[in-house]
Amino acid sequence: MNTDSLDLLIIAAHPDDAEIALGGTILRLTDRGFKVGILDLTGGEMGTRGTQEDRAQEAASAGRLMGLTLRRNLELPDGRLRAGVSERETVAHAICEYKPNILIGHYPDDPHPDHRGAGQLARDGWYLSGLQKLADKNGWGSAQRPAERYCFHSHTAFKPSLVVDISAVFERKLDVIRAYASQLAPSSAADDGGHFLKGSDILERVTHKARTYGEAIGVRYGEPLLCPGPLSADAHLLTMLAAAPPH
Repeated sequence: MNTDSLDLLIIAAHPDDAEIALGGTILRLTDRGFKVGILDLTGGEMGTRGTQEDRAQEAASAGRLMGLTLRRNLELPDGRLRAGVSERETVAHAICEYKPNILIGHYPDDPHPDHRGAGQLARDGWYLSGLQKLADKNGWGSAQRPAERYCFHSHTAFKPSLVVDISAVFERKLDVIRAYASQLAPSSAADDGGHFLKGSDILERVTHKARTYGEAIGVRYGEPLLCPGPLSADAHLLTMLAAAPPH
């Protein structure tokens, strides 16, 4: 499939992070024919539940359910994700390669170290992707900095710049998350493996969060996004979300 120019690229620390935070937004956009890709930075091999192989298969299944144009894993070390020079340039190279109009990454103020690292990598990669001299030095071709950049919500709440109404696709979002069967069993106090969300049911948590943000805009379910700068009334993302689905 042609991935020369994506409409939207999401950079996530682990397989399932993008689906949990933005599965509804992704479905709304792919339903309208837009090209969406996910760049997973790690394989989640240090996760409490499942294996790296499990998560790779689950990510592929989830990607098919969402109609992604691209899904790629950079295989950076899980649990040790950092925004070093090599990592920043690896992410910048991917941005130049896929040329997204819009980039979305983790909100960097997050208790999970990998989420913080991924958020910084998305921000730094976005900036470096626009430097033609760096692209020339590394043989990347044309520099390509996305026109818009947003952050998605994981654990730390923020005041969103916009909330996407996902009411019409919310049940499909849950089906996408269910593709990650290895991740869905609630942890218990006795057998939590040090999991940050001890005793938490992921689907229940996703539903509660979606209801909270949906209520804020007067709809049933919503997903929040933060724009680091002023949000233009002519933003590409707003135009894409307003497009009518093809018949």
